[in-house]
Amino acid sequence: MRVLHGFVGRDGSLNLWGEGGPTAEPGHPFALPVARLPAGDQRGATLVLPSTSAGPLPSPQFGLPPRRGTPKLRAWPVPAVTVPFLDAEVTAEFDGRLGRSVEWLVELCEFAADLVRRGRVLPAVHPHGPTARWRPVLTGFDALHRDDLLLRMPAAARAERARPGDVAGLPAQDALAAALERLVDGLVRTRLAEAGVQLGAGWLAALTGEPAFTAAPGLVDELADRLDHWHTSALTGAAVRLCFRLTHLAELEPDEPDAVDPDPAVVPARDAWLLEFLLQAVDEPSALVTAADIWRDSYAPLRRWTHHPQERLLGALGRAARLYPDLEAALRVPRPVDMVLDTEEAHRFLTHAATLEEAGYGVLLPAWWQDKPGLGLGLNLRPRDPIPAVLRDQTADLAHLVDYDWGLALGGRVLTSEELADLAKAKVPLVRLRGRWVYLDADRLDAGLRFLAHGGGTMTAGNALRTIKLLPPEELPLPVTTVSGAGWAADLLSGELEHRLDLLDAPAELRGELRPYQRRGFSWLAFLDQLGLGACLADDMGLGKTVQLLALLLHRRSGPALLICPLSVLGNWQREIARFAPSLSVHVLHGDDRRLLDADLVLTTYSIAVRDADLLAAVQWDRVVLDEAQHVKNSAGQAARAIRRLPSRMRIALTGTPVENRLAELWSILDYLNPGVLASAHTFRARFAVPIERYADEEAAARLRQATRPFLLRRVKNDPVVINDLPDKQHVRHLCGLTGEQTTLYRAILDEMTTRLDESTDRWNKGIVLAGMTKLKQACVHPALLLGDGSPLPGRSGKLERLEEIVDGALAQGESVLCFTQFAKFGRMLTPHLAARFGAPVRFLHGGLSRSARDAMVAEFQADSRPGVFVLSLKAGGTGLNLTAANHVVHIDRWWNPATEEQATDRAFRIGQQRDVRVHTLVCLGTLEERIDRLLADKGVLAARVVGNGEGWLTALSTTELRDLLTLAPEAIVD
Repeated sequence: MRVLHGFVGRDGSLNLWGEGGPTAEPGHPFALPVARLPAGDQRGATLVLPSTSAGPLPSPQFGLPPRRGTPKLRAWPVPAVTVPFLDAEVTAEFDGRLGRSVEWLVELCEFAADLVRRGRVLPAVHPHGPTARWRPVLTGFDALHRDDLLLRMPAAARAERARPGDVAGLPAQDALAAALERLVDGLVRTRLAEAGVQLGAGWLAALTGEPAFTAAPGLVDELADRLDHWHTSALTGAAVRLCFRLTHLAELEPDEPDAVDPDPAVVPARDAWLLEFLLQAVDEPSALVTAADIWRDSYAPLRRWTHHPQERLLGALGRAARLYPDLEAALRVPRPVDMVLDTEEAHRFLTHAATLEEAGYGVLLPAWWQDKPGLGLGLNLRPRDPIPAVLRDQTADLAHLVDYDWGLALGGRVLTSEELADLAKAKVPLVRLRGRWVYLDADRLDAGLRFLAHGGGTMTAGNALRTIKLLPPEELPLPVTTVSGAGWAADLLSGELEHRLDLLDAPAELRGELRPYQRRGFSWLAFLDQLGLGACLADDMGLGKTVQLLALLLHRRSGPALLICPLSVLGNWQREIARFAPSLSVHVLHGDDRRLLDADLVLTTYSIAVRDADLLAAVQWDRVVLDEAQHVKNSAGQAARAIRRLPSRMRIALTGTPVENRLAELWSILDYLNPGVLASAHTFRARFAVPIERYADEEAAARLRQATRPFLLRRVKNDPVVINDLPDKQHVRHLCGLTGEQTTLYRAILDEMTTRLDESTDRWNKGIVLAGMTKLKQACVHPALLLGDGSPLPGRSGKLERLEEIVDGALAQGESVLCFTQFAKFGRMLTPHLAARFGAPVRFLHGGLSRSARDAMVAEFQADSRPGVFVLSLKAGGTGLNLTAANHVVHIDRWWNPATEEQATDRAFRIGQQRDVRVHTLVCLGTLEERIDRLLADKGVLAARVVGNGEGWLTALSTTELRDLLTLAPEAIVD
């Protein structure tokens, strides 16, 4: 194993050295020879490193157990190379892992490059030489970024001995400043040289070429003083800064009496804007003093920061005038306080505000400028064939025609013709519209007005949806922001369908009551059913999707319905139908005798739907319903292809997780429901999947939410309309230690995996990673699971010990427990162990059980008055079951897709649960489990961002990230 480290030299240089196997060279016993390092200028260095009497400690990346004894700093000579810049191209030359110091130096280089790219540099002179230098200008967010880098600087990055004989590294602040200045200087010189910039002799020439220049000593000192003053002035003062506040004068005056003449639709801004000058404390932005008070010596709030506020104010105004020249007028006044601006001047200041803020000045702008409503297109729709509510047998679809016309919309409201006429006449970009100040981009306004000249027309409802949500920007001059009109098309395409609905009463044949949100969901299904359009009911697990669908089936019967579900929930559907809709005739297509009989509702499984696809395709179904619709998330899969062949008037998808891993799954479900509604898979990937998954594009995510809203209804348990119907859910994360046996197994697996990765011809092999991950997780659960030797369970696993404590506490309180594991083999071991340990009923549900056996087991658990334990394999028992008899859920091992774990939790946390639910997650301390658990929690992975199938998303990590995740920390060991 080899690890690359980096450090800042005393001169600010970037240097690399490596750590590997034993070497015969003098100095550090594990230092790599220069030949194994990336290309650079060879040098020797003496580093101060933690050591014991046995030698320097290995870096954490090696994953070795800690040595005995108290580490002390000792100096070690190492061979090193100096590089001018550090990025992925340089590190790719190294065959091994990257240390944290290298990763930090790469980030420092990126920061320096960004400063140069944005021009945040100034020329300077170093009196020793003398030499010309470029120095970074660090203000505002750049200064915060610098401070953050300083806080996160690894000790290894400043490990070069400060002075001969010392046993101390460089001070962190000095090392960072020297490295950043050297990087900036080198990058600027490179850019200027590439641009062919030719400057004069002396100091100016030295800024682009060789840094040394000749000059009289007295002149050098004078030049250095002047440049230091200039550089300091760019920082605008460390304690207080100049601040600008722009206000419309009308907001400062009392309300005027009603005018005799009514205002026009659009009121151009009058020449009445006040730009005030203030001083503001940088650390306490609320500490503000106006220039008027400063000239009156009334600046008490700032006395702790400055004793010369007048000089500060004038000096800062002079410097700011270089960025915003209009300020020169204020400097002609002996004691500048403010400026009165006309509309054009106010607009000019607003456009300069970002530049001033970036330079370190405070800027206080009107609230409406921070939240400017964008100009967009408004679409008005009128269906040609309205559907009266009384006609239940007539349907519409996305091929039906609608009349349309366009308008311009601002802030969600379509502008009237009078407002448009006034806007066209306005000569200024700031106007007052309907009592609110707005900014109008002249180019966007002209483009919108030209587009309106084309008029309206007729198109299909499907094309209207695609026009609103899916057309790329170049096909429309402005985005469609508002949909209005009358009839079903406007309701459907507005994005407000759920709130526009007339709520239906629950069918008289429905046994039970619909909660308010369930009634709205049933009405939404009925509306789309009336139109013959596909619907995806994606309510959170446990919110009653079943009863909402049964209400729809009872509401309107015009032919047979087919419901396809996983085998594990087939019996649950039969019980729920008997409970809520006993008047529906039901036929179960499963088992050896698979004749298709007449019934209101036919139940079958996904495997039967594939096997008997021809039989099912011969029936004209009124509705086809997919429960746990994520089973068709792969549009090219066998199940998806077979189900798409089934003819039906309407298609419905039920799922608690419309997006488990990739957005392509959402496309597959919605394209099945309404073919073509989200364009082709290729187009969807280009416009949505790639921007959202790869770049976290919020605008694309918002457009996708709008595009799917007409056909996808999702409520979650923390929605205000839902949360009152559910008990509380408490998550508890239990950090478990490893026993000595587990530690030995974990390290052995890690060593084997590391060796195979190093020997792999690929950067790293996915098969090696996934197989190793599975073994590591098994070692975390129990040695007997990994070894498969039938050995006893007690006393060998930190997780088992914690699980026994949880079960013991729950049973003592008369409460039942669900225990989920992805390893069915461990479930078979655990079931008899828990039964013997606690003398309570322990059941085990897994994929090898028949449907009748599963159903009987679930029914017994729900009906049992005694507290018990239900062990379930995650795959077989994670979806579709009602297990509200338990109010403790334990995740023994981690499935690295949070949606899958949430589905399992929702077996207990669902409608019908009367008690608070405690969710226990067992995580092994200091192992890959804790690190990935933290990673998932920090990044909030999934739904908005993509994880990938099971552990498959982990294979997208870099080699360094992956190995850091797997390393065993010392705190993992408990015995």
